[in-house]
Amino acid sequence: MKFDKISSKILPYLKPAYNVFALLVTVVLLLIMFPVDRQGTHYDYSVGSFWSNNDLYAPFDFSVSLTPDESEKAEAEARMKSLLYFEVDSTAHYRALQRLERVAARQGLSFQARQSLRRSMDSIYRRGYVVLPEGLLRVSGQTLVLLQGNVGSEHNIDEYVTPDDVSNDLLRDSILVSDIAFDELRTQLELESRLSQSSYHARQVQTGMLIIAKGEYVTEEKAQLIRALEEENDQRFDSHYSIAGHVAGQALLILIAFTALCLFLVMNKYDTLTDSRKVTLVLANILLISAAIAFTVRLAPEYVLVVPLCVVPIMMRIFFDMRVALYIHLTTVIILANMVPNSFEFIFYQLISGMMSIITVKNFESRSKFFIVGLVIFVTYSLIYTFGILSQDTNFANIRLERYLIFFFNALLTLLVYPLIYLAEKVFGQTSSLTLLEISSTNTPALRELSRKAPGTFQHSMQVANISEDLINEIGGNSLLARVGALYHDIGKTMAPLNFTENQTSEFNPHDELDYEESARLITRHVSDGIEMARKYRLPAVVMDFIRTHHGTTYTGYFFAKMKAEHPNGDFDETAFRYPGPMPFTREMAVVMIVDSVEAACKSMKSHTQEEIDKLVDRIVKGKIEEGQLANCDLTFGDISKIRSILKSRMLSIYHARIAYPVSGAPQR
Repeated sequence: MKFDKISSKILPYLKPAYNVFALLVTVVLLLIMFPVDRQGTHYDYSVGSFWSNNDLYAPFDFSVSLTPDESEKAEAEARMKSLLYFEVDSTAHYRALQRLERVAARQGLSFQARQSLRRSMDSIYRRGYVVLPEGLLRVSGQTLVLLQGNVGSEHNIDEYVTPDDVSNDLLRDSILVSDIAFDELRTQLELESRLSQSSYHARQVQTGMLIIAKGEYVTEEKAQLIRALEEENDQRFDSHYSIAGHVAGQALLILIAFTALCLFLVMNKYDTLTDSRKVTLVLANILLISAAIAFTVRLAPEYVLVVPLCVVPIMMRIFFDMRVALYIHLTTVIILANMVPNSFEFIFYQLISGMMSIITVKNFESRSKFFIVGLVIFVTYSLIYTFGILSQDTNFANIRLERYLIFFFNALLTLLVYPLIYLAEKVFGQTSSLTLLEISSTNTPALRELSRKAPGTFQHSMQVANISEDLINEIGGNSLLARVGALYHDIGKTMAPLNFTENQTSEFNPHDELDYEESARLITRHVSDGIEMARKYRLPAVVMDFIRTHHGTTYTGYFFAKMKAEHPNGDFDETAFRYPGPMPFTREMAVVMIVDSVEAACKSMKSHTQEEIDKLVDRIVKGKIEEGQLANCDLTFGDISKIRSILKSRMLSIYHARIAYPVSGAPQR
């Protein structure tokens, strides 16, 4: 007993606790899916698109790395400007004289030839003889730095004699020694110093400089400037970055988005929050599409629009109404926009395409409509992209055809929603409008059996289904669900059809041989029999709810009244005459209950005048209210007034008096 008391106190908090836990797990998984980027301010852009943000000015000085072509040009310029260092070799003239003597002796040159070579050599050394290193061509006006000790002086290369200036091959090739010797080490240091200067590896952007204007075409050069600014932002941001703060901020942003969704559901669809299976279905859909987005962002962020995000609003529209589907889609887009590149573009594409997909699936008449939804999504994406280009640049040459291919694959992948709906129904125990459409056919095995064994009940169910659908269309709600619930609400009568007057085609009535209590048990039993048949034919749980609630906790009117007349003191078991319930807890169930009672009562009336029908409808509806059968559903006084008015009109049109035509002849007009 004590355990039962504790359980009764704990159980009401289990569902809310589970929902909060599931939400927190979802937030954690979302944070794990997406990389934690240690980045400063980044911008939404891509090469070939148009700058959609405001004019971008440099907030501080920063340098921009050169392109490969610019780097090559800068290096060539640096080499051109780099100084060549030489040293004076005082021994060169003497060594050249020695080489002259050896060459003259070896070749047997005459005295006059030796003297001529000596005069030419002396003339060259008076100016200075320079041999440039291999690979370095002489350029007129080129500057040389001549080192004498630690003192250097700049000279023009034209001041000196180079091998190109010596016409005597013997003198040039075998005798002369450079007295202006190339200093390779100092020259290399000079070159490296120039190449390392920032002006040769990057160009400077000054504070306040316009980087790109709003609507300007993003070229590779502009993109390079923006990337350099982002890199500088990253470096500055990294100095005071806190990963814990970043994760906490992301988590709070996600929680704010979910909080807004929860507040909407509390105000408009509280039953969704109280059903843990529905909450799990919503969160699972968000996680599934987020995982696909996260994988694409890591692998190829430029193809993020390939991911069929519209699967989420389509799924939500199949299981919920349009408003819930739209709010869930908005929440999903807001959460993901903070984690993908080009968030402005992402939000615009996904919001518009999601809204269009929700509108398209408003009334699903067949599964082929999935292809129509895919076509709508493709056209929506394509129009947004095309008109976006047109709005910023009338030159359609800037359109990239591969973007349309991305949109096509997105629309194609949206067809995955078809198997996902079936999977969601099995895993989360939900019933989609597609399943309701399938079982609304009167050709299903359960309804075929009902029409064969209990044709009167079948016709009654058809009437109740048609009227209930019309009523729900008027007062708002799921008219398809109301129709399906009405079709199957009396399916339990298939077990013993003759116990019910609508199926009795002869004067035999089994209740004539039974007492009132036993007859009442047979009548109320069609509810439990209906649940048994629903399980046999694997009908959805939401349809079983109509079978349980279509009589609520009312009494079997006829037999209870008879028993009460015989026992005015109430000395009998009233529970034998009461339906097990529960009472209707949705407006669809309440409407089916009212229509079921009114249609059955009208059928048994002898007179179907306007006045009699009005009294009957008012009496039945008033009785349901007074008995508290409508206390758990969300029908308003305005809804009940509409129900009364429409029921009176429909009953009168169904049971209106007909002209008595002559039997032997055709009707006269």
